[in-house]
Amino acid sequence: MKKWFACLLFAVAAHASAAPSCTQFTPNAQWPVLTNQKMAPKTRMLCYSDFAVLHSGITHGPLWSAEHLTREHIEAAKDMVRTNKFFEDARLPDGEGATLADYKRSGFDRGHMSPAGNRWNQEAMAQSFSLANVVPQNRENNQRLWARIETSVRKIAMSYDDTYVVTGPIFSGQQLQTIGPTRVFVPTQLFKVVYVPSRQMAFAVIVDNISTNRYDMRTIHELEAASGIRFPGIPESPHAQVRPDGHAFSF
Repeated sequence: MKKWFACLLFAVAAHASAAPSCTQFTPNAQWPVLTNQKMAPKTRMLCYSDFAVLHSGITHGPLWSAEHLTREHIEAAKDMVRTNKFFEDARLPDGEGATLADYKRSGFDRGHMSPAGNRWNQEAMAQSFSLANVVPQNRENNQRLWARIETSVRKIAMSYDDTYVVTGPIFSGQQLQTIGPTRVFVPTQLFKVVYVPSRQMAFAVIVDNISTNRYDMRTIHELEAASGIRFPGIPESPHAQVRPDGHAFSF
């Protein structure tokens, strides 16, 4: 059974690798751009069936994960069953990706960037459990506050239909915690960018990677300064830097 499942995951990764460019997951087909050049070496774009990841061989995890959500997608996702089968992406060179052993007894959850709850078919659900799409996340944070944020984003996608989302870690400070033999970097914060083109609504949510009930709303410009990532596909004109009201983003 284990051998069969390993073969299945290899086939899933191989199919994802064959995806043409996966620019459909970012607005105007423009990828986020790293402005922090310390993170630039050993980066690799990984295309999956319904999301894309920029992976870092330095942090051994994603720097961002992008997805394009529609009302139809989220409706279909309601019927999906989580596989919970995490796996190491075979497309990454040895030593660049996290391993299952890194998370064992680490005390951290394997926190999805593009969440399993957004996946609308079985192939995408399986792919979302790639370790290239997860970071070490505080367990209470992942299962409580972050889960509610993900639910709120799905509500936005249901309300406005066409929604782009970019999620990733922030690493602040000189001394960063790592886990496992690979020394996977533990984020100090997590961010989620939400952009609704039809409303010209763009905002970011930032959460400390600790057990907390607090989250901060930021403009895209503020997130760019904090994260070392620029989002050229999202308009930066003042009218686009809208913080959503309670109806658009609440839990």
